[in-house]
Amino acid sequence: MRTTINPKVTLVGAGPGDPELITLKAVLALNTADVVLYDALIDPVLLKHAPATALKIFVGKRVGKHSTPQEDTNQLCVSLAKRHGHVVRLKGGDPFVFGRGAEEIEYIETFGIPTAVVPGITSAIAVPGSAGIPVTKRGVSESFWVVTGTTTAGELSRDLGLAAQSTATVVILMGTKKLGEITETYRKAGKENLPIAVIQSGTTREEKITAGFIHDIEQKAVENQVEAPAIIIVGEVVRESVRLAEVYREAVSVVSLQSK
Repeated sequence: MRTTINPKVTLVGAGPGDPELITLKAVLALNTADVVLYDALIDPVLLKHAPATALKIFVGKRVGKHSTPQEDTNQLCVSLAKRHGHVVRLKGGDPFVFGRGAEEIEYIETFGIPTAVVPGITSAIAVPGSAGIPVTKRGVSESFWVVTGTTTAGELSRDLGLAAQSTATVVILMGTKKLGEITETYRKAGKENLPIAVIQSGTTREEKITAGFIHDIEQKAVENQVEAPAIIIVGEVVRESVRLAEVYREAVSVVSLQSK
């Protein structure tokens, strides 16, 4: 006798990288998965939360490397849900923050398949926070922008030009390859002495932080061999991090010596 299949797709945010930063609700969703479709930024240990019998299929991508096209992933969600039941689409960070989660949900629901969303801790806030950088701080920054460094056209978001003119903290995702364009945008806004940090593989054991100012961050990034995935944080809040205090104390000392 054939078992009745009840198709369902749950979009799950896995958090910023540290596997302990996944939510309880996300773990419970994985516990009931028949299939898990996971991205490149997912720590493999998270797959252990799914049943041993569940299919685990990699559909992720890295910059400059082969990836499963988004359309193929959308179709897999539908076909596997119909064939196996509960599909968990496991995505890094939060699926609705530059994660194309809305597109996936819209596609799946056109086939009449029930969907659910489990929000994740977004790397836009968690990665700076884990490095001691507050995206807002009273008297320093009263707002923050989250901007994509690479649009679907492969260009730097035009919103960055507007953000650079403000006093807000700016967090840039997927902008590692555009660091030169980013710093040029801030130079044009007359802010070459604004603090900036680039955090690679934030919240994980491989975390690497490069901090400085708009005028010297490109050179430092080359020296430190910064690669994607990385998050860029621009604003006075960067110097508020105790972990980065030495970088900015040294800078102040150099300026003081030069002015004498």
